[in-house]
Amino acid sequence: MNKNLYHILGVSKSSSEAEIKSAYRKLARKYHPDLNKDNPEAAEKFKEISSAYDILGDKEKRQKYDNNEIDSDGKPTGFGAGFGSNPFGQGGGYYSTGGGDFDFSSIFGSDIFSQFTGGRGGFQGGGFSSSPRRPRKGEDINYSMRIDFLSAARGDEKNVNINGKNINVKIPEGTTDGQTLRLKGLGHPSINGGSAGDVLITLNIDKHPYFIRDGNNIVIELPITIKEAVLGAKVTVPTISGKVAVNIPAYASSQEKLRLKGKGIKGGDQIIILNIVSPDKPDKKLEEVLRNSPDEKVRNF
Repeated sequence: MNKNLYHILGVSKSSSEAEIKSAYRKLARKYHPDLNKDNPEAAEKFKEISSAYDILGDKEKRQKYDNNEIDSDGKPTGFGAGFGSNPFGQGGGYYSTGGGDFDFSSIFGSDIFSQFTGGRGGFQGGGFSSSPRRPRKGEDINYSMRIDFLSAARGDEKNVNINGKNINVKIPEGTTDGQTLRLKGLGHPSINGGSAGDVLITLNIDKHPYFIRDGNNIVIELPITIKEAVLGAKVTVPTISGKVAVNIPAYASSQEKLRLKGKGIKGGDQIIILNIVSPDKPDKKLEEVLRNSPDEKVRNF
């Protein structure tokens, strides 16, 4: 019995393409064999809804189905639809009478056969054949994920739930903001035996409170006191791989740069920019020392 494809997907004949696609996705997730391994009926149901969507999800096939040009199996209706073999024998367009071959094209012309054979002068053995359905890859799933600065810089692993599946996502070292990761075969299943779609994850990186990325280098501004700037000091500085001790040279200037080799991303460096900070509260002794110190020329204009 000819099945109603709209009823199989639970939609009406007036449903839009988006509504049909949405209905199919819900049913495909519900009856997918991988999620119903103990239910053999689910596999048959999945096959049924996939076949229905193969026609209703294709604009041209849907129109033919609505016009009764094809049935629920995608086979042509009307004249010739029910033949199980070539009605005119094996020679395309000929009928064997036992006393020789009779050429029907001599009466009807070759065009009568091309209407049913895609332009070729004859019928095809096994009835009127249609092109085999090409396996169609399942649809991709797009997903956005926020990650912290250090996870992107050093690389990390994150577990996320996408489309009901827990997926372990490996964040590559040196990931950049807006970069997309492709997880093959983890998207929506195919509707007719093709490969599953992919999961596309776009990574959005949060800013860090004091690290700034410059290519594979890491830049950090280091506040130092006037005492540390004049006398020099040994201070602890954070890097993306942990804290390290850094020597501040005596008589250092603001905006002077120090470089830590290999402490950036993928072998890059960490650049330290010194920033001399005055005391928060008035310091009379410091003021007296500075008043008694000789004036120096630091400007050339």
